[in-house]
Amino acid sequence: MATASAQGPATKRKPVFTKVDQLKPGTNGHTLTLKVLSSKPVPQKIRPATAQPRQARIAECLVGDETGTIVFTARNEQVDLMKPETTVIVRNAKIDMFKGSMRLAVDKWGRVEVTEPATFTVKEDNNLSLVEYELVNVEE
Repeated sequence: MATASAQGPATKRKPVFTKVDQLKPGTNGHTLTLKVLSSKPVPQKIRPATAQPRQARIAECLVGDETGTIVFTARNEQVDLMKPETTVIVRNAKIDMFKGSMRLAVDKWGRVEVTEPATFTVKEDNNLSLVEYELVNVEE
């Protein structure tokens, strides 16, 4: 087995950028360049005093590219980055299902970073989060 020093430094794989219209339920590892169209904080349910006092901040953000839009669930520090008109790169994003519709999310294994303003125009009439999916059990 060759060591990294024999081959030189480990090379990073160049991310393959996905477009919004290629996203499918139950997939992950997506890297996308997105424009933030809107960001709405999700009201927190008040928990009894016994629960942890620190609440997670969550916002539902409508994001998109030239192929369509999807709802991105931003958590904690991500909420501050997801300002309308901002362009972000999400790395290692996954598709969560919420009430039968797709939501894009980035957990602790991914990253959200603000980048240069995108030159594309968002295709707002193709919102993937408005498509309802039904869970179908396939018989063997």
